[in-house]
Amino acid sequence: MEQIIRILPSGISELLYGFSGGSMEDVEEIRLRVNRPVEVTSDGTPHFLPYLFSKQDAEQLISSLAGHSFYTLDEELKRGYVTIEGGHRIGLAGKVILEEGKVKALRYFSSFNIRIAREKIGTADPFIPLLYDGGWKHTMIIGPPQSGKTTLLRDLARLVSSGSQEHHIPSMKAGIVDERSEIAGCMHGIPQLQFGPRVDVLDACPKAEGMMMMIRSMSPDVLIVDEIGREEDRAAIMEGVHAGITLIMTTHGNDLEEIKKRPLLKKIIEQEVFERFIELSRNKGPGSVVSIKNQYGQVVEVHV
Repeated sequence: MEQIIRILPSGISELLYGFSGGSMEDVEEIRLRVNRPVEVTSDGTPHFLPYLFSKQDAEQLISSLAGHSFYTLDEELKRGYVTIEGGHRIGLAGKVILEEGKVKALRYFSSFNIRIAREKIGTADPFIPLLYDGGWKHTMIIGPPQSGKTTLLRDLARLVSSGSQEHHIPSMKAGIVDERSEIAGCMHGIPQLQFGPRVDVLDACPKAEGMMMMIRSMSPDVLIVDEIGREEDRAAIMEGVHAGITLIMTTHGNDLEEIKKRPLLKKIIEQEVFERFIELSRNKGPGSVVSIKNQYGQVVEVHV
């Protein structure tokens, strides 16, 4: 949290140090809205601090993010978020400036959503026997927003890159296509989180295009992507399968049966590309595994 506290107005920082809504380790988001109280979400529950975020606070925060150079920030603002040291992502809302129907910039910032990037080393360890058998299995992680999909994906990427002596898994080349700068949390293209020695990242790159770039130029053993769901994603997925590359990906949804109802994902599932489906929920906090299923939809392990 230190990277975040350093960029916040001092009045907010002081309140965060004395935060009584739970452990700071459980904080997931900090939302700052002009002329409204600061909102801190901890373990899924919103808490409001006795501090009214002002227009001057917003200007100070943007100045900190820009390093006092708005030119360097412009490209990130077009995407609606900024990644800071530590891999934390700050979403922004305000006045949108258009040029020929496309977003050119954001100005007059009114809201900031600071999403805390957390590494939970070892999150994926209990599932290794089901996901690795002489090689990594094509795996899809399914869950609603803030259910821990990206956290689990991140730890699997670390395992692929680092290997595991305990489980007799060799280090392999991991290619991450990080469209929203959320998996690796890159700053200037460099991952801020731990991934081991054999990871390559395409940061802020559209998924489908990035997958094809990785396949053609970086020859990954395992391709790792967050939030698939578009038609162009399907074509790139099949290209990776035909190239002999293992896929580990996430998608929004409550369970396998739900995502089967989406035409695009139904096509992929019916081709039995993915050998494992990990279903997550927030019932017992982010990262709660409901069940793990095989390519036929049969449960191979239940955790609830």
